[in-house]
Order: sequence, then C-alpha cells, then structure tokens
Amino acid sequence: MALSAPATIEAERGAAITARGLVKTFGAKPVLRGLDLNVSAGEFLAIVGRSGCGKSTLLRLLAGLDAPSRGRILTGERAETDARTLARVMFQEPRLLPWARVLANVEVGLGADRRALAGRGRALEALASVGLADRANDWPNVLSGGQKQRVALARALVSRPRMLALDEPLGALDDLTRIEMQRLIETAWRREGFTAVLVTHDVAEAVALADRIVLIEQGAIALDVRVVLPRPRHRGAPEFGALEERILDRLLGAREA
Repeated sequence: MALSAPATIEAERGAAITARGLVKTFGAKPVLRGLDLNVSAGEFLAIVGRSGCGKSTLLRLLAGLDAPSRGRILTGERAETDARTLARVMFQEPRLLPWARVLANVEVGLGADRRALAGRGRALEALASVGLADRANDWPNVLSGGQKQRVALARALVSRPRMLALDEPLGALDDLTRIEMQRLIETAWRREGFTAVLVTHDVAEAVALADRIVLIEQGAIALDVRVVLPRPRHRGAPEFGALEERILDRLLGAREA
C-alpha cells in the first residue's frame, strides 16, 4: 500500500532553503561555481556525484557549518536566520563520546536543555524511536556499527530540527543494516516533517529515500530529477531500476568524459 506524502502541518516544520550564486574555493581551487538551488520545506533532497565534485561542501554550506566564498543562502523564513539554529548534521562516523553512556550521548543534541528533566524524557523518546530504548545505560563501545549510527540519529533528532543534513552516514554499514537505517531515517522524516538533505555515493539509496535528486558535476548542478515513485519504494520495481540507471548513466558518462 503506497504511503501519502507527509501531512502539510508536519511539512511546515521543515525549513525551506534558497541558495543563489554559491561559490566555494579552497585556496586557488574552485569547488562550487555559482550554484543555484531551491529546497522546499519538508522536502527530502539527495545529492549525488563523483568523489570530489563538491557534494559534502554544498551540504556543509546549507547546514551553516561553512560560509560560501561568494553567494547567498536563505534558510527558513528570515534572511538573518542562522542555519545552525535550524539544522542538525549526521556525519559519516557516529562521533559518540566514549566516556558517556548512550543516553548521555543523545542528550548532547539538546544543548542547553540537556540538564532539564523534560530533556531527559525527550532523549529517552528519541532513543525509543530508533529502537534502542533498552540500551540507554550502555557504553558506546559495546554497540555495533549500526547501533552507534542509530544513537547518532537519535542525537540529531532529539532537538527536533527543521533541517537534517546527512553526510553519507550509512556508507560504512553492511547492506542489511544500511537498508534498516534508511527505513528509520525515512520514518523519522515522515513523522517529524523536517527538511532532509542527504549526500550519498549510493544511487539506489538516493532513489529509495529522496523526493528529488540533484547530481553535481564540476561544481554545478548537472541533473535535477524529481522522484515520483510511491512510498514505500521497492528496489525491484522497473520504475526504480529505470531511474537508478538514468542517474548512473550520467555519472558514468561524466567519468568517461
């Protein structure tokens, strides 16, 4: 049975993002070259491309972790809004504090609210949402790689962000665990209504999760594709495979050029 899009009241929690003329250079090397991008509130956007094309650089700019060399980004409703107040990031590594128990690691995501009793309740709720309520008092070193990334997801979600930036967070997981994590991320997105921006090398992952996929080549958007497949998506469906092949063909063609 196909699932409908997130309800409007939930989607309004997401932050719209507008980028105009983004340029990012590192020394004399240009990485992004005048890139324009619009992301609707509550949209799930995936960014794909070859290694070194600027995917993670773009994500860091959108999440407010770095500043563009030139250009402008508007996140949310007001020009003065700092993206860092609206966004949370899930990185390639879980980045858990080894000296803190699982629940305390999730509470880190609450910032100044982590000392409040209500904050602890929210942290427990976030852990339960990723299926780890029974591991709250464990140390990170006894968790599997997939469980550590679940904790990282709970930490990112506990503050109820309006944007979640995902920088290839599932790349080190085995195939089965990766699919399970994809489902958890999709469930959280549908439940919370935040805007999601995912950087991934896995085109199938992008097709499985995203409303829209953009492909970056030479610091600019070379392909912008809306994914109209119903949810939940089935990897064996002909339409799924056709879209994956279309994007892979463009990627492989860029490699050969």
